[in-house]
Amino acid sequence: MRDRLNLSLPAELIGRINDIADRKRVTRSAIVEAAVESFLSPDHADMQEAALTRRLDRLSRHVARLERDQRITTETLALFVRFWLTITPPVAPEQQAAAQAKGRERFDGFVETLGKRVQKGRWFADELTGDHDLNGGTQPTD
Repeated sequence: MRDRLNLSLPAELIGRINDIADRKRVTRSAIVEAAVESFLSPDHADMQEAALTRRLDRLSRHVARLERDQRITTETLALFVRFWLTITPPVAPEQQAAAQAKGRERFDGFVETLGKRVQKGRWFADELTGDHDLNGGTQPTD
């Protein structure tokens, strides 16, 4: 049994209903009935909550991975600075120019190597944690 219900809607919403009805080749009543049924369905809220929970879980895993990577990066930098400060002897004033030239040369080599690794998708953090395959690529962790 069907009963009639008259209601007032904003003109913009009626226009959207008309557009969907034309595209789908169904009646406006069918569009409104499906929308109301979806809204009133008890599964609707559960489905939305489940989808939101899955997204939050995924975001939590990503944030945890970012925190881990940040800790690795910070520790790597700290160890490098400590090592560099510990083993680098002072340079005599007459050797400053040669030391600076050698430093620029080494830095250029570092930047070139870094660029190649980034281009290939090879990450040092993955090597530390074992999240890589034998071909040098990373394996998905999700």
